[in-house]
Amino acid sequence: MTAPPRRSGPITILDVLLVFMVLVWGANYSLMKFAFQQVPPMAFNALRFTMASVVFVAGIVLTGRRARRASQPFDRTFYTEDRVTRRDWFDLVWLGVVGHCGYQLCWAGALTLTSASNGALIIGATPIAVTTASAWLGHERIRAPHWCAIAVSLAGIYLVVGYGAPSPGASAKGDLLMGLGVVCWAIYTLGCARLMARHSPLYVTGMTVAIGTALYVLLAIPSLMHVQWRLVNPVLWGLLVFAAVFPVNVSYIVWYAAVQRLGAARTSIYSNVVPLVAMGIAAIWLGEPLTMKKLVGAAAVLAGVLLTRWAQSPAAVPIEE
Repeated sequence: MTAPPRRSGPITILDVLLVFMVLVWGANYSLMKFAFQQVPPMAFNALRFTMASVVFVAGIVLTGRRARRASQPFDRTFYTEDRVTRRDWFDLVWLGVVGHCGYQLCWAGALTLTSASNGALIIGATPIAVTTASAWLGHERIRAPHWCAIAVSLAGIYLVVGYGAPSPGASAKGDLLMGLGVVCWAIYTLGCARLMARHSPLYVTGMTVAIGTALYVLLAIPSLMHVQWRLVNPVLWGLLVFAAVFPVNVSYIVWYAAVQRLGAARTSIYSNVVPLVAMGIAAIWLGEPLTMKKLVGAAAVLAGVLLTRWAQSPAAVPIEE
């Protein structure tokens, strides 16, 4: 059951961790573009998510053992006692394929073709895609404010990725592929609702990541075999560990813990600024121009997301990295 919205309270340690999460997710776009210049995207991403999967599965096993020994009810962010049914396994498999393998094929592939700023801005519109898809499935009604939100966000995205000369490192193919990634993540987010109501976010996220990664690694075998790993810069191995542990493992634990304790509305505020952080870091690290057109477009997307959240019951939508 989704936790009810909570009133805003004083700054907590979770707020501090959410700020860290925003910085990590924002930096991850530039980090991955830098890494992809050294190692093929599929090879690097296969190793990254293999590492993240091992951490998740180990966390699920260790948490389960600790919870079964505990004398008091365990935090449901990390553990629930519900039995995993055959239907649950079916959902875990297809959600892993679509939400992690499919998404990462789009996300990593797009990031090699478009700029970090464009990618972050398009992914930033994910909450609108989720709400629209939810309405299309009959879960909620689209009202006038939501139509306005869609129009404002699409105008912002068009201003950045579809109007005038493309920014350096950007391409229409990469932007479209990133948009397809948004579709994959919207499907995953809506598909997880039933599982999240019965099982812990740690279990659902960890298992779907592991299942999706297994298929992704199979597809990445040719890329993995063509890399001369002995020539890889040691710094890149450090970036690999960081890109696996912090944007995926740590950030998701922080995210779901914050949703449970601070409420969806307050938590979602932090994810809304990820595109702005990503654009700023890309300007500093990669030298991507931070033009007025980009800033206005980003502001329009952010306004659309905020309008969407205002027009409906707040629901926090995490963005996979």
